[in-house]
Amino acid sequence: MSEKNHGCVDIYTDGACSGNPGPGGWGAILRVAAAAGGQEKEICGGQRDTTNNRMELTAVIEALRALKRPVKARVHTDSQYVQKGISEWIHAWKMRGWRTASRQPVKNEDLWRALDEEAARHQVEWVWVRGHAGHVDNERADLLARRGIESLYEGK
Repeated sequence: MSEKNHGCVDIYTDGACSGNPGPGGWGAILRVAAAAGGQEKEICGGQRDTTNNRMELTAVIEALRALKRPVKARVHTDSQYVQKGISEWIHAWKMRGWRTASRQPVKNEDLWRALDEEAARHQVEWVWVRGHAGHVDNERADLLARRGIESLYEGK
């Protein structure tokens, strides 16, 4: 996605799983403000054997990867796991060699590392939104995540 005039990009993400673990999907909406070009892009995908948390993380990683150059971004997620993980917990995990406070390996370390790398390219504000509470763009991201699951079964 090209970000005209380097405006702030609002990103809305969601992950979904049919069973946990099970087939999962992720979705994201990327929107540049009208004053900066007014572009919008929807992306989604799926994985056969995954978890809800992995799909929540993947949605944000893929959204940030879709940006062509460093930008200011606001990532809206209904996952406290993602929001708190990237803005609070990750610093201690890295200091402890990717271990939790109880010295256990951090779950989904591969995705946390990827998210940390992608987020470092941008100025990111992390915004938690209540899921399934009528937030239009969060509901759209949820539909995209479900479309990601459906894509696993298309053409069979």
